[in-house]
Amino acid sequence: MIDPDLAGRLHFRHRLPTQAPLPPGRHELGLFAERDAVLVVPEGLDHRRPCRLVVLFHGGGGSAERILPMQERHAQSEKFLLLVPQSLFPTWDIVIAGHGPDRERVAATLEHVADRFLLDPERLCFAGHSDGGSYTLSLGLANGDVASHLIVSSAGFLSVHLQVGAPKIFLSHGTRDEQIPIDRSARIHVPALREAGYPVTYVEHDGPHAHQPAVVAQAVDFFLRDRPAAQVRAG
Repeated sequence: MIDPDLAGRLHFRHRLPTQAPLPPGRHELGLFAERDAVLVVPEGLDHRRPCRLVVLFHGGGGSAERILPMQERHAQSEKFLLLVPQSLFPTWDIVIAGHGPDRERVAATLEHVADRFLLDPERLCFAGHSDGGSYTLSLGLANGDVASHLIVSSAGFLSVHLQVGAPKIFLSHGTRDEQIPIDRSARIHVPALREAGYPVTYVEHDGPHAHQPAVVAQAVDFFLRDRPAAQVRAG
């Protein structure tokens, strides 16, 4: 039997908050001396009700500061919490050698937020671009009892040793992506995921290896309202 830690299990459970919520704004959580996690609390969030949460994973060589613009405006306007962990090394552990310290750091950040906000288990999303998209897909399929939705942008691979739950998946990729060609990634992953029984909304866009604001907006709408995006196919 595979070790659940090596398979990427987070061992996270929803709970009632035990501490006061954080005020609106960007907050470094103070959990790690280097590459700390960041939490965005939007103005007007009603913390007395279950809060929707997006956990956003940066790309290789990235940071919280660089990936925040992908979702921060939506977090403010739609009133959901935005949690941005950072990998210990330049990219996520699973890209380098398999699940390790980053799995532990993600679990710690989730627990920290859950101690301060009542989280909505039906609206907890993992999201990411490039290596962050690969991490979203790999970690999310192993923790479908934690993540209800996955937003995957320009992912290169998926590495799954244990499947738990059935998160809803929004997967997008650019047809002009030269860094991670679509024929070697999304067009292989989507049929495999559907064959495995996962509900997948798939959007191809006429773009390079970069997240597209219009597609991100579709993905956020998918997460918040379970609206599948229209299939987009570039010639």
